[in-house]
Amino acid sequence: QVDLLESGSGAVQAGGSLRLSCAASGRTYNIMGWFRQAPGKEREGVGCIGTPNGGPYYADSVKGRFTISQDNTKRTLYLQMNSLKPEDTAMYYCAATFFPVPAGRCNEERYYAYWGQGTQVTVSS
Repeated sequence: QVDLLESGSGAVQAGGSLRLSCAASGRTYNIMGWFRQAPGKEREGVGCIGTPNGGPYYADSVKGRFTISQDNTKRTLYLQMNSLKPEDTAMYYCAATFFPVPAGRCNEERYYAYWGQGTQVTVSS
């Protein structure tokens, strides 16, 4: 059984900060990432970490504002979100895979086999 459990949901005003966590049970994953889905929109990659080609990688929409990191065991993934905007409002999902991902492609959900249940982030203007 492989579980990814997100935490850190919250509601903040624009300009505020939140930190999401994703605790992974089971083995250590090669790649872990964060995705988000806003109401009425498709799920999109936010950022990912663990590729052999470097990283972490971020979506253009969050570069300079969000930071992905892991603890020393690489079983907890974090997403530090600063300077939040109303357009960051979404359900945020943690995802993971044991397998290699092509360089520069770790923000594509097709490469991930394991997903958390999601945690809600709401940013008001």
